[in-house]
Amino acid sequence: MKEGFLKAQELVYELKVRDVMVEDVFTIGPKETMTDLRRLLKEKEISGVPVVEKGKMVGVVSIEDLINCLIAGQIHALIEEKMQRDVRTLLEDEPLTQAMSKFNKYNFGRFPVIDRENNLVGIVTKGTIVSGLLKRLDIKYQEEELRRFRASHIFHEVITEQATLVLEYNIIGQDFNKAGEAGSKLKRELEHLGILPETRRRIGIATYEAEMNIVVYTHGGRITASIKPHQIEVQAKDTGPGIPDIEKAMQPGFSTAPEWVRELGFGAGMGLVNIKKCSDKMVLRSRVGKGTNLRFIFGINEDKRDS
Repeated sequence: MKEGFLKAQELVYELKVRDVMVEDVFTIGPKETMTDLRRLLKEKEISGVPVVEKGKMVGVVSIEDLINCLIAGQIHALIEEKMQRDVRTLLEDEPLTQAMSKFNKYNFGRFPVIDRENNLVGIVTKGTIVSGLLKRLDIKYQEEELRRFRASHIFHEVITEQATLVLEYNIIGQDFNKAGEAGSKLKRELEHLGILPETRRRIGIATYEAEMNIVVYTHGGRITASIKPHQIEVQAKDTGPGIPDIEKAMQPGFSTAPEWVRELGFGAGMGLVNIKKCSDKMVLRSRVGKGTNLRFIFGINEDKRDS
């Protein structure tokens, strides 16, 4: 049970919204009427629908809006007159962990999912998230059962006193479409190397947080993972604005992220806190106007490798 929970937690950091959304969405047009809405809600047994015009998301309308129209005798009113235009949505390429934070923040039952051009591409509910995670867990289990050879023996097969495998990932600042990819790729490589799931999970979370800090606050940087037989060290380095007050930056909830970044679900001020919590050792050096160099280290017990 515990192992399954840890794998699900690991997947939350790995998946995007598109991986758990439902693409087949019932919609209604702004020029249709509340009478059309009543028919649609009854036929499909749903409580609300996105309003779409030429593929673009323009609003939402719900059963509450329908009830208000019935009470006011406005059942023939146009949808565009009664719909809610200020709609909270999720981006299809948004990390699932950020989407779940929004579910908790707004206490919504569902979110429409759009692409970067505001086209409606799906819908996500708490139920679809659970189903998506269960499906992915089943796939991961089958892959692990089929995998007979573990590349974790790579260090044993190299005849040398010390071997180091170095993996590097370039991070582009402000590119939220690819945000989180480096952490996911590193986790997959660590799985191939036979690193235990709990260690992979901690490294994946810490790397994701470091990657997001580079994406949000800088023009770009690099993440380097140095894998040795008994230790994994991850370095996140950038040439960004630097951190004026490291002590303050380490306080839970402290963030200098702009409002538009917060609206995307990032910049909650827990990145450095989570990195320190997940790693065995963390070293942070930063100079204003020069950039930041963050190193976090994880010990590996060779006798307890996944084999």
